[in-house]
Amino acid sequence: MEDKLEIRREVRRRIKGLTDTEKLSAADKIFSHIEQTEIYAQAHCIALYAAMADEVPTAKTLDRWSTRGKRVVVPRVEGDVMRFYDYSPLQMQSGAYGIYEPTGDVECPPSEIDLIIVPARAFTPSGARLGRGGGFYDKYMSLRGFKAHKTGVAFACQIFDNLPTSPHDIFVDEVVAY
Repeated sequence: MEDKLEIRREVRRRIKGLTDTEKLSAADKIFSHIEQTEIYAQAHCIALYAAMADEVPTAKTLDRWSTRGKRVVVPRVEGDVMRFYDYSPLQMQSGAYGIYEPTGDVECPPSEIDLIIVPARAFTPSGARLGRGGGFYDKYMSLRGFKAHKTGVAFACQIFDNLPTSPHDIFVDEVVAY
């Protein structure tokens, strides 16, 4: 566990060294790359998070994707469970952990998500991920019926050759980092 805590501290330090311009530039490259994929083209429903200050920014992408004929859903933490609800810019407010969450009541079943964009503290090129420690994404991606393609997104400074993993950890299918 000490290894995980140390990696989280190191990532926090690295991200603090990035300027807002660098973060936005990385986000543009990451999401432009995803938009060029066949997986994105065929996805009807995309799960995307509302970014915290130290995550790859998603505000522009949320707005863009939600106006392109895609169903975009965002997570809301309810106790120790995370669920996804339809995205509407007018129905977002600060929720658990200070993260912007949807206030609407149209929940998206896990089986309807075709593509999920996954944040983390750190990734390996092979898809191992180290989250913030709550296990919300691991639990969600383990739900019955969940079949979405899992794309991890990160700044280049969040990529590690190896990360400590546990048996319950869910790997992403690909990692896009700039």
